[in-house]
Amino acid sequence: MGLFNYYRQFEALSEDEVNADLREKARESRARALAHVEPVDLARTTWHELPPAEVVSAITFNARKGLHRYAEGRDVELREALAVRHGVAPGRIVVGDGASGLLSRAAHELLDPGDELVLPWPGYPLYPLMARDTHATAVTVPSLDPQRILDAVTPRTRMIVLGSPNDPTGELLPAGVLAELLGRLPERVVVLLDEALREFVTDEATDATLRLTERFDRLVVVRSFSKAWGLAGLRCGYAVGGAGAGDLLRVLAPRLGAGDLSLAGALAAVRTAETVVGRRVRQNARERTAMAERLEETGLLVHPSQSCALWVRSPDEDGPALQARLERGGVLVQAGAPLGDDHHVRITVRDAETTERVLRVLRVGRDA
Repeated sequence: MGLFNYYRQFEALSEDEVNADLREKARESRARALAHVEPVDLARTTWHELPPAEVVSAITFNARKGLHRYAEGRDVELREALAVRHGVAPGRIVVGDGASGLLSRAAHELLDPGDELVLPWPGYPLYPLMARDTHATAVTVPSLDPQRILDAVTPRTRMIVLGSPNDPTGELLPAGVLAELLGRLPERVVVLLDEALREFVTDEATDATLRLTERFDRLVVVRSFSKAWGLAGLRCGYAVGGAGAGDLLRVLAPRLGAGDLSLAGALAAVRTAETVVGRRVRQNARERTAMAERLEETGLLVHPSQSCALWVRSPDEDGPALQARLERGGVLVQAGAPLGDDHHVRITVRDAETTERVLRVLRVGRDA
């Protein structure tokens, strides 16, 4: 409708009638706006809040002063800060392109065609791809149970990759259990411990498993700045190995080093970690317990979790049906099938308001 025709429609109406019509249209517009609720994305395990101002400022400053340069060799400051944080020598730390980049590189360096890679399944989808991309064989185990892992080891096993907490189940491999497993493995087997979600653990000290690198050179611990740190866009992670793991750590490093902006952002994050990451971990722990209890009250089955997400199934419907029911209510969750079990969905923990929204959708869907 053109501007002239728009005004002509009011010619036969009184001023009161025009105003009443406009008020009614305004009410309808507000009602439509209120009826539209943006979906909440609980399908990702990355932290949902924006990064701290200190991190953004550090990245901006380094972009303005040095974006024209290569970053080769300038990870020293970050490695030293991480060394202080974890109580290890800087030479036992290597910085890379996220935890996934470090894990993939380790597989390419260590696995030959015909080798076997033991991995938990359900698990992180990257793990079987590490075997596929190197023409090795993926051997799956249904949990982090050490005996099942040992039973899966054969003379062709070259590597074991374990997520702890495991994504998606949230299962934790305690340090004592891991130490027993490492002591029983053949010397030729390298263990990659994927601890991208480790900061969320509350059942034991954050660095309890990392301490084992001092006793077992074939253990490499990989961590990420993507999850509790909330810096997924930087694609930055690091690996920690033992004093005798120098050769392996050297081949894990990117050929030209990590980018300056990633290094600057990660360094600023480490310097503010005690306040920022500490607050997030406490918030996650509180809400993880609350959400698990509330979901169980609705009749859902919830796997015990030490991560930032819950592995959930319904006794009455399969995973796709549960996912679809939540999605109809504007709650997006991760389907279980790509993670190894289509009976489950993975729901990320956020805050009390979000938990209440999930429960409201489940109640409405159940009563529908």
